[in-house]
Amino acid sequence: MNALVRGLPPFTASDRRYGRIALVGESLGDVREVMIEGPSGIRAIARGARPSFEASRRRLVWPSGALAQMFSSEDPESLRGPQFDAAWLDEAAKWKNAEATFDMLQFGLRLGERPMQIITTTPRPTRLMKRLIADPSVRVSRLSTHRNSGNLAAGFIAALEKRYGGTRLARQELEGELIEDREDALWSRAALEAAAGGAPGELRRIVVAVDPPASSGRASAACGIVAAGLDGDGNGVVLADATLETARPTDWAAAAVRLYRRLGADCIVAEVNQGGDMVTAVLRTVDATVPVKAVRANRGKWLRAEPVAALYQQGRVRHAERFPALEDEMCDFGPDGMSGGRSPDRVDALVWALTELMLGRAGEPRVRDFR
Repeated sequence: MNALVRGLPPFTASDRRYGRIALVGESLGDVREVMIEGPSGIRAIARGARPSFEASRRRLVWPSGALAQMFSSEDPESLRGPQFDAAWLDEAAKWKNAEATFDMLQFGLRLGERPMQIITTTPRPTRLMKRLIADPSVRVSRLSTHRNSGNLAAGFIAALEKRYGGTRLARQELEGELIEDREDALWSRAALEAAAGGAPGELRRIVVAVDPPASSGRASAACGIVAAGLDGDGNGVVLADATLETARPTDWAAAAVRLYRRLGADCIVAEVNQGGDMVTAVLRTVDATVPVKAVRANRGKWLRAEPVAALYQQGRVRHAERFPALEDEMCDFGPDGMSGGRSPDRVDALVWALTELMLGRAGEPRVRDFR
């Protein structure tokens, strides 16, 4: 950004200087702590006159008069209205509301002769990343962590290579590769492409499954809410993903009941490991007439999901439409969970719904004694 403001190559041509810049990160905290004030942030690496940071106005101001404003992927609408001639988007592959934020920014890049945006991120196979890489107007550069070794702690790369060398995580984090499929995941992109089946037709039974978060605070995990139905041939159809990213009990309960009513479902299946009777009670405060079936997990997530993944392999489950966020989780769910330790909330809800419809008690792994 300092080079854009000062008109330095290779980022600018013909001594062009940029003066209205958008700084977009996953959150406003990330913009400030990483992009602006971090060890490699704009202020830390500035040569010559450093920009001043006006925290109350969420902006950087250079002595030349150039401005950089802060924006968060948590609030795409905040990009509606301002206009820019340049932008820096950091870690876009892990943004909330990634496509909505990126698309809204494009409408604001309307100043100057040649608006420019720079995206820096660890690659992950999100819809936005795949869309950008496939765009011929986007110039893609890949840099491995080894290229940056001179700026890292001694032994850092060697330690990571020893622990993660050859794994999908190392290829993504150290080599900058975009990995479409996780090698040990239960589902593949190809399998989900094959499961995209269009209109569901007549369904014998419909359930809405809920995987409530462990806590209800502002930083709580997502609440998985997935609906599925059973057709006349005994096959499953995934109908909706109404998962809430951050949800208080009354919020996820209301969302589950709304989906139940919209689809004319037969019941709500709710995991009660985290909340016990409270889960059913919260749903009943929204609608006392809704039938709720409480289910309790007594096996790990992987073991519960394996029989459901087998149904996909048998061609017995299809998706009524594409569910990008759910499919991303499915293709990133391995024996040790999801990358980065994230919780597979959507997958959990999907597994509960299809187990209820198609497996019942048969969906629970059991130990066989052959003595």
